[in-house]
Amino acid sequence: MNREILPQFENINDGLLARAPAKINLSLLIADKRPDGYHNLETVMAKIALYDELFFEIAKTAKLELVCKGNWSPEGKNNLVYKAAELFYKTIGKEPDARITLTKNIPAGSGLGGASSDAATVILALNKLHKNLLTESQMYEICAQLGSDVSFFLNGPLAICTGRGEKVEKIAKKFDFSLILFLPSVNISTKRVYENYKVDMELFNSLSRQIREYVTNDKIELIPKMCANMLAKTCFVLDNSLALLQVKIQDFTKLPVCLSGSGSALFVISDGKNYQLIDILRRDLKSHNCNCTIVFSNEW
Repeated sequence: MNREILPQFENINDGLLARAPAKINLSLLIADKRPDGYHNLETVMAKIALYDELFFEIAKTAKLELVCKGNWSPEGKNNLVYKAAELFYKTIGKEPDARITLTKNIPAGSGLGGASSDAATVILALNKLHKNLLTESQMYEICAQLGSDVSFFLNGPLAICTGRGEKVEKIAKKFDFSLILFLPSVNISTKRVYENYKVDMELFNSLSRQIREYVTNDKIELIPKMCANMLAKTCFVLDNSLALLQVKIQDFTKLPVCLSGSGSALFVISDGKNYQLIDILRRDLKSHNCNCTIVFSNEW
């Protein structure tokens, strides 16, 4: 299967096209609850080549306008894209002057980080359009205000994130991979998953030591084989149909099937030899209202 590498930014006529990549959690370890209501966590995240698209035009009048296309995208000021743009202009001390068209391709409620990626991409793109007025540290500060995993999308394509997800430690090792991505119609509430999660610090510490060892020794490819997502058990209890789907895919592929984030997306890291399975899987999973597709790791 041929791999097409797309750039993050493209100048088109008088505007700027920006691509916002999805992510998967190669691991997701959840620790104790913090005073602010969030949980401490440790996650290895990787960007994948599945994109939302944002088109930016500088408006002739001082205003901020957001147009949304596709599913999974609220219009207006409740959209994280709008909030990110507002915060950008507030930080640089300038009246908003952008028209943003958002085309959604990353499903909401899937654990793929679409909204967070969109928000980070807004900061990067507007900063590019406004001659890099913000420093990298200022952009990180804005992203931390917008959401737990927004900061990850400022760089990449691979990092360990800690704290509530806002502390980003880049991983220099390159990890090229392809995966079979499964997108069930199930939409699971992240809040509900965390509310029902039972902390297991012994397991957290054990998994953390192993994963850190793999990172230190440049053995990133071993991490997804662990399927170390500590939210998976809770997620599968809350939605048994997702648990059954995971078992079905695992029985069929004979490969570890991992959950991304708090669900509902599942993925199998592929060695490229099982692409012929995809058509069979698509037919077989139709009755489960689950789409599947091949996706590559992202280059940037």
